[in-house]
Amino acid sequence: MFTSKREFTLGPVQKVSAMPPSTDIVAACHGIEVPASPHLSPRMIESISTGRYESTEIAAGLSYFPEGARILELGAGAGVVGAVLARNAKPSAMMSVEANPGLIPHIRELHAHNGVDKLIDLRHAVVLAAPDAPESVEFFVRGNFLGSSLTPLRQERARAVSVPVLRYDDLKREFPHDAIMMDIEGGELDFLRHADLDGVNVLVGEFHRMIYGREGLRECRALLAAKGFKPDENHPNTGVWVMRRA
Repeated sequence: MFTSKREFTLGPVQKVSAMPPSTDIVAACHGIEVPASPHLSPRMIESISTGRYESTEIAAGLSYFPEGARILELGAGAGVVGAVLARNAKPSAMMSVEANPGLIPHIRELHAHNGVDKLIDLRHAVVLAAPDAPESVEFFVRGNFLGSSLTPLRQERARAVSVPVLRYDDLKREFPHDAIMMDIEGGELDFLRHADLDGVNVLVGEFHRMIYGREGLRECRALLAAKGFKPDENHPNTGVWVMRRA
C-alpha cells in the first residue's frame, strides 16, 4: 500500500537540445523532446512547451506513482504523458494503450526518440472490462485528437473506425500493474463498472462530467469506493482525481 505522497518538484520546462537535421523537434516537456507530427497544432505545441499540456495529470503521476511501479496508461494520446512518466517517475515497466490508429506511429517515434521505447509496451486497442466485451468496437476520431472517444458526440465531425478490443482481465494476466494513469474521454465509467482492480494501489484519472453528467460522476466515485479506493486529501479537487487504496 502506498502510504505517502512522493515529493516531486516540477521545474522549468527544459530547453530543446540540438538534434540531427532529420529530427524536427517542436517542443519539450520535463526532459521529453516532442517530434513534429500532423496532430500537433501550433496551440498544442505551445501548451506542451510551456508545461500546460496535461499538467495536472503529469504532476499527479510524478507525485503519487512510486519508484518501481508498474504503470498501465489507458489513453496514451500524443505519448507525452507516458514518456514523461517513464523518464521521471522511474517505473519498472509500463504499458500504454491508445485507440486512435493515427496516433500510434507518432507515439512510437516519440518513445524511440527519447529512449523509452524499451520500457513502454505500446498497444493499439480499446481496453474493456465487461465480461461480454466484443472483439472490436467503433471509435470516433476527431480532428483534435483530444476529443476522440467511444462516445459519438458531434458525430458529423467524427470519423468512425473499428478498433480491436483488449479485455482487461487478459491485460492483467499479461501485464500485472499496481498503478493506472487513465484519460479515456468518458470510457472510464463503463470500465469502472466491470474492472477488477485488485492489485492496483493508486489510480490517477481524468473524469468527464460533460459526457456522463453529475450522476455518472457520482457513480464513478461510488464504484471506486466499493473497490477500496478513496480520494487523496492532498490533491486539489479538479477533473483529475487521485484515488488511492484505502
